Amino acid sequence: MDFKLPKLNLILLAIALVIIIIGFALMTGQPSTETAFNPDIFSFRRITLGPMIALFGFVFMIFAILFKPKKK
Repeated sequence: MDFKLPKLNLILLAIALVIIIIGFALMTGQPSTETAFNPDIFSFRRITLGPMIALFGFVFMIFAILFKPKKK
């Protein structure tokens, strides 16, 4: 098969995808219910750290697509 992106770009895309998945995983947790309030929904990890890591993953994915390896 002939891919339009070099092998290095595909590896960088895979790394970016893993970073995005980690960011979304950090945003998960127990929700609040009608009978019990869970204050963890406002934790630093869920509202700041997770979205920042996911955003970094998306920016890194754009970089991975546009990255042009040096020719030998």
